[in-house]
Amino acid sequence: MSERKYFGTDGVRGRVGQFPITPEFAVKLGWAAGRVLAAKGTSRVLVGKDTRVSGYMLESALEAGLAAAGVGVDFLGPMPTPGIAYLTRTFRAAAGIVISASHNPYYDNGIKFFADNGHKLPDAVELEIERLLDEPMDCVISEELGRAKRINDAAGRYIEFCKSVFPNEMTLEGLHIVVDCAHGATYHIAPNVLRELGAEVTEIGTQPNGLNINKECGATHLEALQKKVLETKADLGIALDGDGDRIMMVTENGRPIDGDEILYMLAVTAQNQGQLQGGVVGTLMTNFALEKELDKRRIPFVRAKVGDRYVIEELVKRDWYLGGENSGHVINRQHHTTGDGIVAGLQVLAAMYQEQKSLEKLSCDFHKLPQILINVRFDSDKQPLESANVKSAVREVEKALSGSGRVLLRKSGTEPLIRVMVEGENEAKVKAFAQQIANEVEAATN
Repeated sequence: MSERKYFGTDGVRGRVGQFPITPEFAVKLGWAAGRVLAAKGTSRVLVGKDTRVSGYMLESALEAGLAAAGVGVDFLGPMPTPGIAYLTRTFRAAAGIVISASHNPYYDNGIKFFADNGHKLPDAVELEIERLLDEPMDCVISEELGRAKRINDAAGRYIEFCKSVFPNEMTLEGLHIVVDCAHGATYHIAPNVLRELGAEVTEIGTQPNGLNINKECGATHLEALQKKVLETKADLGIALDGDGDRIMMVTENGRPIDGDEILYMLAVTAQNQGQLQGGVVGTLMTNFALEKELDKRRIPFVRAKVGDRYVIEELVKRDWYLGGENSGHVINRQHHTTGDGIVAGLQVLAAMYQEQKSLEKLSCDFHKLPQILINVRFDSDKQPLESANVKSAVREVEKALSGSGRVLLRKSGTEPLIRVMVEGENEAKVKAFAQQIANEVEAATN
């Protein structure tokens, strides 16, 4: 990633109106991507977005740049990120472009790309796009300009795909599910998927207005879902983030379930059913308890760098199916090429059906170690991780943990944040250790 000037771990992202999330840059990015794709013989790409008000501006700017490079656009409208990956494959498009900042507030946005196979663009292609961004923009002759059209049944196609991953012999009848769509891209999809599979559905976070995406709702704010599950005496709750690639869940008792716990339930059920291929891929942030529990069951486990693209790369390399992040990206390569919140939720529901257990009982054998994460905002010109005081604090904490925990410091790939994570057996000590290191990181940013 050190070679990249504009692309982070998940495309280009930032504050709307500030470089690089400006209409001028979006036009240039569309043109540069179009030039690279056109050189490979491409004529059309798909463009979808979440529900942020800035999506209208950015899709228009991207379309102008792509057209100038001679590449046509099929607009999908509001569509979950994994839905765009799926439709890119089924429409045989050369690429899919997603306009979304995922779990971020409405005033942020981003642009990321899928290749024709539904995977993230290879690094070499992203670097070629970056190279062209620093060159003057030109335009093809009029008869070679790209054209634009809208695909009106995109949501329906994706709904049918989601339903297809839930086994035909199973049903959701008798289950009451609360689903929180974060006022994001799944608002018109997730409730319909669950209802059409037989569930009674209570929906929240399904009234997007362009400004309320992820606001005190969805996978990053579970309080509203927990309250509604308890209030309606539902069997469980499902929370998705703004672009639908993350999932968190809530048991009938209101207990939150994160990505590590979802991976545990899916891996153990697959092993019990004789359907587990290989092992499980987590990340540097995966709770150490998951590694220990899988080891007890002789299920192989490896860690990738943080970011779903790296989890997928590791899965492909090992020809394994199951991987993900504690943040809620859950990938099952048997069904999809990328993390998909709706699909992951359906896989948990299928596991409940197979094991004849509630979500609470299916997850109760797994107990996470206390893990504290503190985000420290920093100026991009600073290098707090190189600070001698920060390094000294880390060494001191690691010595105190004596091998019974972990310390991890890393830069976010999507925001100007240093993420300080400490994990161990004693929660009070872990909190104190994390704050001790975070204080030194903050001091190094001033």
